[in-house]
Amino acid sequence: MKNVEVHSSVKDERLIKVRRDQMIKGAVSLFKQKGFHRTTTREIAKASGFSIGTLYEYIEKKEDVLYLVVDRIYDEVKERLKESIDTAIGTIEGLKSAIAAYFRVMDDMQDEVLVMYQEAKSLTKDALPYVLNKELQMVQMFEDILKRMTKQKEIAMSEKEIQLCAHNIFVLGQMWGFRRWALHSMFSIEDYIDMQTSLILDGLTIREKKGDEK
Repeated sequence: MKNVEVHSSVKDERLIKVRRDQMIKGAVSLFKQKGFHRTTTREIAKASGFSIGTLYEYIEKKEDVLYLVVDRIYDEVKERLKESIDTAIGTIEGLKSAIAAYFRVMDDMQDEVLVMYQEAKSLTKDALPYVLNKELQMVQMFEDILKRMTKQKEIAMSEKEIQLCAHNIFVLGQMWGFRRWALHSMFSIEDYIDMQTSLILDGLTIREKKGDEK
């Protein structure tokens, strides 16, 4: 899927990255507090450490800032997952390790995940499919692990079951951020990892036993 281009009147790529990094950091804090629609570009500029005029040298409209924020969040999550997860290991232990790594990334980035969930709906019609496709690429990592486990007869799952299970794992990780108002008073992140992993694996084991009975 084609990248969404955010136009800048500045030609220095290094400076564009520096300024947009500042912009993203300031915007995440504001969007978390006030939401995208209630946040003004002037407030974003102030939180970023420069003037409103400077801000518009790097974007054309406020929606560009939201796209940059959400796109950066997805990219960072994806890069951290690629560093932590080995999709070539098709074992129960490999899946447990992948789930734990993903949930810890969600814990580290819970503010960003909350903003992403609250505000992604405000992306433009061109930007939304692009960033959601990045999420599907990350879900694919868990699909690949489950497919390999099925191939190696660690579990017995159909293609549809694998797809649904991968999405379940992904949402359970994100839930630590967007349901934190309830979950964080009941569990530590390690407790959450242990309990959710057990529930996921119990489901896989039940499926495996059913397959054996047929």
